[in-house]
Amino acid sequence: MALVLHAAKTNKNAFKTLIAAEYSGVHVELAQNFEMQVSNKTPEFIKMNPIGKVPVLETPEGPIFESNAIARYVTRLKADNPLYGSSLIEYGRIEQWIDFASLEIDANIVNWYRPRMGRAVYLPPAEEATISALKRALGALNTHLASNTYLVGHSVTLADIIMTCNLFVGFAQLMTKSFTSEFPHVERYFWTMVNQPNFSKVLGEVKQAESVLPIQSAKKPSQPKESAKPKKEAKKEVQKEPAKPKEEVAEEEEAPKPKPKNPLDLLPPSKMILDEWKRLYSNTKTNFREVAIKGFWDMYDPEGYSLWFCDYKYNDENTVSFVTLNKVGGFLQRMDLARKYAFGKMLVIGSEPPFKVKGLWLFRGQEIPQFILDECYDMELYDWRKVDISDEEQKERVSQMIEDFEPFEGEALLDAKCFK
Repeated sequence: MALVLHAAKTNKNAFKTLIAAEYSGVHVELAQNFEMQVSNKTPEFIKMNPIGKVPVLETPEGPIFESNAIARYVTRLKADNPLYGSSLIEYGRIEQWIDFASLEIDANIVNWYRPRMGRAVYLPPAEEATISALKRALGALNTHLASNTYLVGHSVTLADIIMTCNLFVGFAQLMTKSFTSEFPHVERYFWTMVNQPNFSKVLGEVKQAESVLPIQSAKKPSQPKESAKPKKEAKKEVQKEPAKPKEEVAEEEEAPKPKPKNPLDLLPPSKMILDEWKRLYSNTKTNFREVAIKGFWDMYDPEGYSLWFCDYKYNDENTVSFVTLNKVGGFLQRMDLARKYAFGKMLVIGSEPPFKVKGLWLFRGQEIPQFILDECYDMELYDWRKVDISDEEQKERVSQMIEDFEPFEGEALLDAKCFK
């Protein structure tokens, strides 16, 4: 008996098995004339998977369901398959990234995708939380891929197959170029994978979404027809207790709870408008010291904002330039949650290793916001010191860091990154 995979041709979970089969030299057939919501509702299918989920693989020893389990099975059919690595530690790390791809990437993409497809109630706060969780996962993945072509080792493994298939719907339906550009190493990885011959044979041409999938209305289940007698009774009930307007009912059912305000939004108004400073910084191309720096100090409100220096604690580890730059880039990505309340400059200093990483941050309020300390683990990797603007030397250091002054403290700048 051949291996038969029951799933639609466009099912990204089926892609995992089909790509693994291509790499492993295993022949897997797609079930003929499979129709979602029809074929998987038949008694024959329910015997293979009691809850009717796809894909399901028919094997000579019986059926297997759950897409990762099927892909593992097909991979194991080839002895010493390199898709499972060449050592026990590689095997463990492959399984690690398979779990990460499922729990951190796929789960969040699916939670973003399903309400927009009308398969779940669409709630903006829930979507916002899902996107935030997805960005956190992509940030971690981006950091790993900054110094790795593949997830494990130096060639494609099952972890890469499952990760790429889980990213597929995100890239194709939800994550536009402006979204993924925050994660350049994930972008490079995804397009490298989908253009591998064994991937492209299954996936075909892959195009990135130009816009986020629009919200589609959820389909309501059809109601059974009522007999004449119940209709009269229903009419009588309506006369006794008029139904609420449709819009009002919908509002009661779907209105989200008010989002708690950030404590920084409750601070007294500041004369410094952060967006105005960010625009001035971005738009000043000449005479930067005379225009932007002077403008910053004219705008700066020491009662509404505070300035902080930070120094990386482990500069002796910064021996590779691109790894150091990626480390700083990952930090700025994870600071995205603070964009409304902060401005930052991060300098990578030195013409040869080890490189020094120093930063300047402007935060709303008089302390580093607690939600940033709680959510961004990079914060603990730096020593933080509040700027005393009454000290002219510290004030000048602030100006130099904002304008990327070189040499900075006697050393060349390898790079300067801005958070705005």
